[in-house]
Order: sequence, then C-alpha cells, then structure tokens
Amino acid sequence: MGLAALGEFIWLAVSFLRPVKAVVPTGDFGSVFEAGPADGFDLNSVTAFPRGHFYLARLEDGGFLALSRRCTHLGCSVPWVAEEKRFVCPCHSSAFDIRGQVLRAPATRALDMFPVVIENNVVRVDTGSLIRRSGFDKSQAVYAT
Repeated sequence: MGLAALGEFIWLAVSFLRPVKAVVPTGDFGSVFEAGPADGFDLNSVTAFPRGHFYLARLEDGGFLALSRRCTHLGCSVPWVAEEKRFVCPCHSSAFDIRGQVLRAPATRALDMFPVVIENNVVRVDTGSLIRRSGFDKSQAVYAT
C-alpha cells in the first residue's frame, strides 16, 4: 500500500510541475493569423482583423505592415478613421499615419507591430510576437515577391 501511495504522489507531483503547453488555435490572437492573398488588399488601405487584434496596412509602394490596435500612450484600442486616413485614439487624441508613425501627441512612439510573412502570395501575421518600435523604417515593410 505504501508503494502505491508513493507512486501516486510522484505521479501527481510530476503532473503538477510539468509546464502546460497552451494550445492556441490558428487564426486567434497569439498564433499565426492567415490574413489572405496579398493581391486582395488595395494599395494605401487598412484592413481590421478584430480576432487577431491587428490592422493590416498595405502601403502605397505595396509593402505590408501588421500594426497593433493598442495606442502606445495608454493602451486604448485605436480605430482607423478612413475619412482622415489616420488612426485616432479615442482616449487622448493621439494620431498615427498608415505606417503607425505618430502624427499627434501625447503618444511618443509609433504603433507596435507584428511580424508579417508572405508565402505563396498569402499574407500571414504572427500575433504571438509583438515588436516594439520607436518609429517607421522601410525595412519593417514586407513585400510580396
């Protein structure tokens, strides 16, 4: 009986201490999100992906950026205002251009972004890897080949 109890205790201890791997379904925040075919996004446009918590911006030159929806000032959700062609924070009026660059304070740095990969003309965004940035650099944009 003592050996059985010891075996059960060891099994429970190992089960408790073993790290649990969180399974994040594909297409949900924290995983790789398939946005769609690269040629399905118009130049100079922004498409919202609410489940992925990001905006996919297609720049004038054809590059893609996956921008976080969170303002870098206090973390409010920042909507894209198509009429003004900018992101405007409803909390403190920070404004950002299509590349996530600060246009109006109080935010002091650009919107964060997620890595973008284009394979077989399909745009994929890794929402599990947030990239903090201070500003826009052309090397941040990803282009379809």
